[in-house]
Amino acid sequence: MKGQATPYLYFNGNAREALEYYKEVFEGEISNLQTFGDADYPTPPEADDKIMHAQFRKDDLFLMASDSFTNDSVQIGNHISLALELESEEEIQKVYDRLIKKGNVLMELQDTFWGAKYAKVKDDFGVIWDLNMTKS
Repeated sequence: MKGQATPYLYFNGNAREALEYYKEVFEGEISNLQTFGDADYPTPPEADDKIMHAQFRKDDLFLMASDSFTNDSVQIGNHISLALELESEEEIQKVYDRLIKKGNVLMELQDTFWGAKYAKVKDDFGVIWDLNMTKS
């Protein structure tokens, strides 16, 4: 695995507002902001201006954020996940297989348009894990 688990925050259409708030509070920087409209991924047109992915950093504080493309799917309990960057296809497959034994698959392990292998799993304790392995 590469680095620490990264908090990934989910919002009901107000990710941009939240990121601007964190920027003001922590005096950090927003980077790699991509909207659903920017992405090569089928989403409803009303989601075009919503944030698909963004990063926030201030010194050692690092988090990622996204809007849901439906305005009611984010609730307390599913509004944060832990993102892991895995180093190989073997490693991501092993972690995925172990998590799904007792967990629930939220997104199957698959190749993505952003050049990675990715899966989302909720473990037996309710923790949501984003597994990502960037392809070279």
